[in-house]
Amino acid sequence: MNDTTRIRLLTVPEHTSELARHVVTLANDEDPHDRKSEIAAAARVELHFPNFTDGRAYSQAYLLRRRLGFKGDLRATGDVLVDQLIQMERTGFSSAVLKEGIDPSEARHQLDRFPAFYQGDVIQDAPFRRT
Repeated sequence: MNDTTRIRLLTVPEHTSELARHVVTLANDEDPHDRKSEIAAAARVELHFPNFTDGRAYSQAYLLRRRLGFKGDLRATGDVLVDQLIQMERTGFSSAVLKEGIDPSEARHQLDRFPAFYQGDVIQDAPFRRT
């Protein structure tokens, strides 16, 4: 099974108070390729979920990690719910700002329910691909 690095969970006040060197914020309908040079110089890229049913930021995360090779902090913002965290982690998000009113310990408990996976994801290739 894969040994995953867990996504960092933040509350809205923690996110607001955190200082970052260079942050690029992408709307969920924006093509990351259009801002490739700006993203390459960024310490953090923030992808927005306007509501939990809109998953376009998952595709953006995949593009940033796999195609553009972004290695910095990839943060989910907006309507971030506990049920989305595992998929966010597996598509390359390294941090997430929990929606107001969500208990971080509840979110951590959800992540702990699934400590590893047999299938590959953006961070870890599937076991059958290892040499």
